[in-house]
Amino acid sequence: MALTVPNDLVERVRTTTGSDTITRIFAEAMARTLRDAFVHVEGEDVFVLTGDIPAMWLRDSAAQVRPYLPLAADDDALADLLVSLVRRQVRAVLLDPYANAFNASPNGAGHVDDDTQMHPSVWERKYEIDSLAFPLQLAHLLWRATGRTDHLDSEFTRAAELIITTWRVEQDHADRSPYRFQRHDGPPSDTLTHEGMGAPVGRTGMSWSAFRPSDDACELHYNVPGNLFAAAALGDLATLAQTVLDDPKLAARARELAAEITVGVNEWGVVEHPVHGRIYAYEVDGLGHAVLMDDANMPSLLSLPLTGGHALDDELYLRTRAFVLSADNPSHVSGADVTGMGSPHTPQGYVWPIAFAVEGLTTTDEADKRRILDLLARTHAGTFRMHESFDVDDPGTFTREWFSWADSMFCELVLDVCGISVRSITSEPEQVPMP
Repeated sequence: MALTVPNDLVERVRTTTGSDTITRIFAEAMARTLRDAFVHVEGEDVFVLTGDIPAMWLRDSAAQVRPYLPLAADDDALADLLVSLVRRQVRAVLLDPYANAFNASPNGAGHVDDDTQMHPSVWERKYEIDSLAFPLQLAHLLWRATGRTDHLDSEFTRAAELIITTWRVEQDHADRSPYRFQRHDGPPSDTLTHEGMGAPVGRTGMSWSAFRPSDDACELHYNVPGNLFAAAALGDLATLAQTVLDDPKLAARARELAAEITVGVNEWGVVEHPVHGRIYAYEVDGLGHAVLMDDANMPSLLSLPLTGGHALDDELYLRTRAFVLSADNPSHVSGADVTGMGSPHTPQGYVWPIAFAVEGLTTTDEADKRRILDLLARTHAGTFRMHESFDVDDPGTFTREWFSWADSMFCELVLDVCGISVRSITSEPEQVPMP
């Protein structure tokens, strides 16, 4: 039986927002992801297409299902689907913890000419620290939302151990990492310098990342929002290990690494801005250099309450947020009547619906949330879909016809406006002890 979006939920959206357009975008996006993004093959766990690319990203697939989490508590079939996805993600991590995107079968599709250790089940092998954090967060959220534990099996434990091992190896990338990556037929943002090793870094306690959540190469290889997400996901893992898995050693390993990463971020990743004061940098290298910006993708500095375990009123976050949403952020874009955040991944002058949704999900101002919803509802270019990005002066010019992650972030914001918060599913994050 096909999964559907409850009619009473759609009517709740219509009543709360008073907008037929918002309701239509929401209802169609929720149905489309279930109908078209989820690929079911008998005898296999579900595979989730990112949209108009025939591959599954660990990051995207976890974010694509976020708006379904509050519904899964009362829908066993939907909960089964999410359990199946976690299992699929776990096997992907066990196959290759350095890969970011996977094929539905070992068909050799994807970027087969990249100079790295490709597997025929891997679509792309751009190592991104957040790719390993998202499955941990999703596993925890699913447990919190439904009470289900059947996704927290021995394979999950093996994957969790491998994630910790990988992040520990990448604390000392230069001397310990086996990872190399070069792409010889793309722009500079698609490859790593220094013969596939990336730019030099110093040891900081943070964990190295080759690429950003946008799949663009890091300029400096300690991505701060990615490391904060890793620390928060390790806190989630420690809770699962202690509460469900009865594995105090795994819990201890997770907490210890989370503490080291957090100390590293606080020592190296917080910088003084002449206008905004002490804020998080976007990237640092442990050699005294920092990139001050934010990117439209999650995890971002803006998304720290969703991915980094930060409270909405955390002072360091609020100062960083003020920087991110100002013209001081190089990714900040202003047009005739739209102002938002873009990314070096897309053309100059384009803004991202994902970033707008994150802005709405991380504010306590209900009027601002509605402003953002209304903005998204009038910039869909007649498609009733959220795109990857659009021209700030011409929303009819956009990238990616079908980008399911953006659809889901819009839906999560709609649910939030309707009083159904994905963020509230999780308990207060574990407080990592500070020295």
